[in-house]
Amino acid sequence: MSAETMAAAGAGALKPEDKRRVLDTVREHQAELIGLSERLHANPELGWQEHQAAEWTASYLESRGFAVERGYLGFDTAIRAVYGSGSRRVGLMAEYDALPGLGHACGHNIITAMSCGAAVALSAFADARDLTVEVYGTPAEEGGGGKIELLKKGAFRGLDLAMMAHPSPVDSAEASPYAVAHNHVVFEGKAAHAAAYPEQGINANDAFIVSQVALGLLRQQLPSQTRVHGVQTRGGEAPNAIPERTEGRWYVRAQTLKDLEGLESRVARCFEAGALATGCELTITPESEPYSEFRTEQRALDIYVKHALELGRRFDAPPEQATMNRASTDMGNVSQVVPAIHPYIGLGCYPVANHQKEFAAHCVGDDANRAIHDGSVLLALTGLDYLG
Repeated sequence: MSAETMAAAGAGALKPEDKRRVLDTVREHQAELIGLSERLHANPELGWQEHQAAEWTASYLESRGFAVERGYLGFDTAIRAVYGSGSRRVGLMAEYDALPGLGHACGHNIITAMSCGAAVALSAFADARDLTVEVYGTPAEEGGGGKIELLKKGAFRGLDLAMMAHPSPVDSAEASPYAVAHNHVVFEGKAAHAAAYPEQGINANDAFIVSQVALGLLRQQLPSQTRVHGVQTRGGEAPNAIPERTEGRWYVRAQTLKDLEGLESRVARCFEAGALATGCELTITPESEPYSEFRTEQRALDIYVKHALELGRRFDAPPEQATMNRASTDMGNVSQVVPAIHPYIGLGCYPVANHQKEFAAHCVGDDANRAIHDGSVLLALTGLDYLG
């Protein structure tokens, strides 16, 4: 179904004065939201280490009248900010972790600003609409499964709607992410002098080479809607010493958690082949629980699309440009528990795309600032329209 068809399928309608109030509120706070985004962008922090980001986000929301719980549920860099005490609860996700070596090349600085902007706009309606507006600062989306850890401790339960918008090269309405498993792989061998006594060594780097050859051959037998990829993070210490320990991080993706189970065992056998061929010991350790596929709350997404089209956003990019909606996210796990949407908001920069240093450069500036404005407005309008 096209975005235009979705929008015509029955989205709600707000009063013009409500829309104007949302627009005016976001415009009033736009400079502060941009400032927050730029501050996060200039100071990238990795997952579970987002101490400055969490504090800056908490302080901003506190200044707008939100009651903020720092160290939420025992996680140092998680926060929960609440405004109002209504019976209907809307939750906005603020992701603020960065990528190793790439900084904010996925635009999480923009996500935080948009969610904060939408929350402030919604707070103006809290009393009249029986709303509780909640912002969750969720650490470690880039592989650490922060939302999953929060879910395990009871976060998000009972929300009537959970929302976030994610920067992308182009606008894309519906999230269709792969389920994904993140694993840490270690081979343990035995060191030896590579020239004098190589026969005494057990080469842990060779184990990785054998494994990657096996993985490369496996790919031709895998279904098209799967992905297997990773990086070796430790290959050895010296060229004249047989490597005794090597490490890597490997991701396995499939359309659903059920599909993922069978695929993971096939990938594991490739690493077992490396261990068997070289005599190394193999350890595979999950870095987090698997990320789930996404369950979209369709009526809420229809409403988002309707308002986005009215605001001048476009959803007509060719399919090959809109593939960021396949990227895995721990928001998928949230969507299995409460109604949720996760649209992608375009920065108009294709073919520059997420997880490139060039994309990080696009996550500040005029296009990023428009995304902050539009995303804040659209999430707020969606919440109001959906909850009625």
